[in-house]
Amino acid sequence: MSQTAMNESNGCAMDYPAALAWLNHLETFGIRLGLQRIEKLLQLLGNPQERYKTIHITGTNGKGSVSALLAGVMQASGIHAGFYSSPHLVSYTERVRVDGDPVSEAEFASGLSIVRRYVEQMFAAGEECPTQFEVLTALAFYLFAEHHVEYAVIEVGLGGRLDSTNVIVPEVSVITNVTFEHAAVLGGTLESIADNKAGIIKQGVPVVTAAQGLPLEIIRQRAAEQSADLFVSGVDFRAEPIGCDGRTQTLSFSSPLLGIVAEPFALQLLGHYQVENAAVAIMTACLLHNSDARINSETIHQALRLTTWAARFERLDLAGKAIIVDGAHNPAGMKELRASLDAIFPAEERVLLLGILRDKDIDQMLHILLRADDTVVVTTPQSSRAELPDNIARQAAPLCQHVEAFADNAEALARARELAGKKRLLVLAGSLYLVGGLRAQLLAAAGKEKGHE
Repeated sequence: MSQTAMNESNGCAMDYPAALAWLNHLETFGIRLGLQRIEKLLQLLGNPQERYKTIHITGTNGKGSVSALLAGVMQASGIHAGFYSSPHLVSYTERVRVDGDPVSEAEFASGLSIVRRYVEQMFAAGEECPTQFEVLTALAFYLFAEHHVEYAVIEVGLGGRLDSTNVIVPEVSVITNVTFEHAAVLGGTLESIADNKAGIIKQGVPVVTAAQGLPLEIIRQRAAEQSADLFVSGVDFRAEPIGCDGRTQTLSFSSPLLGIVAEPFALQLLGHYQVENAAVAIMTACLLHNSDARINSETIHQALRLTTWAARFERLDLAGKAIIVDGAHNPAGMKELRASLDAIFPAEERVLLLGILRDKDIDQMLHILLRADDTVVVTTPQSSRAELPDNIARQAAPLCQHVEAFADNAEALARARELAGKKRLLVLAGSLYLVGGLRAQLLAAAGKEKGHE
């Protein structure tokens, strides 16, 4: 970043467009793991992250859903709470929520203006400039303190040990699962990835996980080193699916440790994989109950029944037709998406609208997801890392009955809806940098159609 870019506002408050422009400048730094920059920035801000309790969540898949469920538990329990997540679907303000609602654009920009002041101070002192994600993390911590939240649910951005969120000492640490993703950044092996995620475990802080195999053994070792009680899905607690009507699913949760035997829960989040995510969230909430009686069985039930999480096997109904939106962006996510589609819509012919980033295992993802009778439309995620639609279409062609490619998202969506018609299930899947925008287009179309009724 140039000195001119750093100083162009001369310390003045930014409006929201200016704030976004400055964030875009920070993208030039890319991903740089490490805690030195965020620790310095938070110190200059007065360490706002120390002014409330936190819950810290990492994992390859499911961390967003578990975080949303826990934020829902806080809201149902009458607890004033923040929720920090990434990435956003449409607006940066979605990343910083208070009591379930994104902060306003004005508040986002005002807070970022304050954070920027200290970033420029670091830059002027010859220190490394914080990355975009570090700045956003500092902003979230600062805004939560300004709102005087009691708790904040904090989702890890990447990995764990060196992620900029790993400056907190939470009430509970959560590791949803560990699979092979972001290997180039996290050490190149499943063992190194698991070790990085286990890095969020703190001295004496209980840990809840759904990890299995080698990652679980690494997590067990780290928990033992930190004298942290460990609660493992399938051993200390479990959930089994009971049924699904296409809009809500029911599950049975049990934990011999808690004396809970087959307690039924209704869950608004659809998808086969959400049963395990719900189990992790329930177990975490039960641990939080030990120190905060406001969190109880009734509020946990209410949260699971009411919590939604956009673009995670989300059902939208448009013109009387169901559309599934799912940000399955890696092989593990595609495996869960395929299992959920086969379980909930087993007889439906499908039209899939896909977009995938080029640094993903595209071939494996397509082999997992596609059936021979599928129709596929491929388009471009709004990311510099997007794979070209024509390249994905060539890989998909031998696996399905028909495939088309469109660079333009709106054209791709219109064509996919045309191919789906009234009889086929339409599924939008792949990168969150794609499905967020497509989802917004669908919601806008639904609003127009409703207005014409």
